[in-house]
Amino acid sequence: MRTLTKALVSVTTAVGIAAGGLATAGTAMAAPAPAQQQAASAKAVTPLAVQNLGLTREEARNVQRWLATHWDYNDAIDGYLGTNSWKAFQRCLAKYWGYDDAIDGIVGPNTIKALQRLLKANGDYNGAIDGSAGDGTRSAFKTWANRL
Repeated sequence: MRTLTKALVSVTTAVGIAAGGLATAGTAMAAPAPAQQQAASAKAVTPLAVQNLGLTREEARNVQRWLATHWDYNDAIDGYLGTNSWKAFQRCLAKYWGYDDAIDGIVGPNTIKALQRLLKANGDYNGAIDGSAGDGTRSAFKTWANRL
């Protein structure tokens, strides 16, 4: 009888522990509820595309001042050539240097080709008009920006 009692107590204890563990697993072991998050607008999550093409901040400020004077740039003169700086630059490039793409502030191959044309016409660049912002383009852009 004593052996039977020990066996029953052991089984009951094991079942109780298992049942208790399962009962609390629903709340204690569940994944935490996700925190409430505000929906972000596309503008809030769009990173500012800064593309100084090797210019220092002071050189980029020179470009921004020039853009503000001649191409309706009205954003900060902060030395970061971001989307608005490049939109203003694209307006210039579209008028005089064969840029025929969207005025979107994205520095793609067509923007670089038009920039290369400007730099070549000013005697700062002697490379190919290839849309690649390589060392020659960056060096010529730096020289041009320092003259502004």
